[in-house]
Amino acid sequence: MSGLINYLSCGALLLGLAARLPDLSRDWRNPFLRTICSLLGLASLCFLLGAPPTVGAINSLSGVPNLAAPLTYAAITAYGAASLVLIVHWRGGPNVRRTARSWVLAYTFVLVGIATLFALGDASRERRADFDTYYADTAYIREMIVLYLAAHLTAVCVTSAWCLSWAREVDGWLRAGLLTMGVGTVINAGYSISKIAALVAGWSGRDWSRLSTEVSPGLAGLGALLTVTGVVVPLLGPTLSAWRRNRRSYVRLAPLERELDDVLTRHSLRLRRPYLSIPGMLLTWRQTSIHNALFHLDGYFDRTLYEDTLAASLEATGDAERAEAEAWAVIIVAAVRRERDGHTPDDSGRMANQTPEASTLEGIADALATSQLVLRARGSAGDRDRAVATPHKSSRLGPSSRSAS
Repeated sequence: MSGLINYLSCGALLLGLAARLPDLSRDWRNPFLRTICSLLGLASLCFLLGAPPTVGAINSLSGVPNLAAPLTYAAITAYGAASLVLIVHWRGGPNVRRTARSWVLAYTFVLVGIATLFALGDASRERRADFDTYYADTAYIREMIVLYLAAHLTAVCVTSAWCLSWAREVDGWLRAGLLTMGVGTVINAGYSISKIAALVAGWSGRDWSRLSTEVSPGLAGLGALLTVTGVVVPLLGPTLSAWRRNRRSYVRLAPLERELDDVLTRHSLRLRRPYLSIPGMLLTWRQTSIHNALFHLDGYFDRTLYEDTLAASLEATGDAERAEAEAWAVIIVAAVRRERDGHTPDDSGRMANQTPEASTLEGIADALATSQLVLRARGSAGDRDRAVATPHKSSRLGPSSRSAS
């Protein structure tokens, strides 16, 4: 067996650990971060030690047949303990430190027991793949195997119960992470159960060694993957949500930037596009360019037109935010036309004290694409379009334009 899957899994987990180390270096006193890094490190160590080439290398270099077995068992036990401690710190509440210390102390005794029992037992024949079932009847080695399996099964069962119970009390990314971690620990329990079943079968004269050598490693790998994914999901989820919101806002502002494109181009007001196409950076770039254009057009805005449009839209829709967005959209269309036609700026209509907020910019962009009032402003002639102040009944916004903005 090449152990390729083990090494790939180990490498992926080490990359996750490397991504968390900068946070740990900045806040190394944070027990939650320390536990996350420990969990990632121990999970990667389990995959590394479980690879057959690694087993052979450890046994050969140490000169101790089967030394890789207790080392692997110790890593699996410590991983289970880290999962428990992580949930304790994650949930918080009273007596967090005392509870975490109790679990750490209990599993420290298990690790000492594994080392002691291996030293007392006789495992002189190397078994790289079927150590558990081969030495199932060997004094002390048998007890060592049962000890680590019982400790692992306890850890994953308690962790699973805590995760699934807590998931009912929360929502969002935290709930998704807890459910994923809970499912992962349930699957991880299958590792211990299949190993125990193989041992019991061997004690009763049956050969179920394939459960231990083929089924349990797959369950352990899948369970560890889901468990670590569940830990990472609540940490990366908010970032992914922010990226999605920024991307949506960036796309939504496109009609407004197109409306201002002539002004931005002729006066070189558009900033250089960022090299990194990160949604947040692209959104800031587009918002800044839009604000530059609006600042340039400030002397061309018609305050009376703004107020008339605001009143008309508010009367038609009863939505103050939509009315403000439509009013801004109408005066922007008029200002762009006046500026392009060479009119002289008029400071009497300046809107400097009413610069639209970032959220309003998106509503303005929607109005530019769908509003009937904006369509009328585009088709009207002259510098001041007062017709929007007294719209005919047919000009009021219908359901189709409402839903679009």
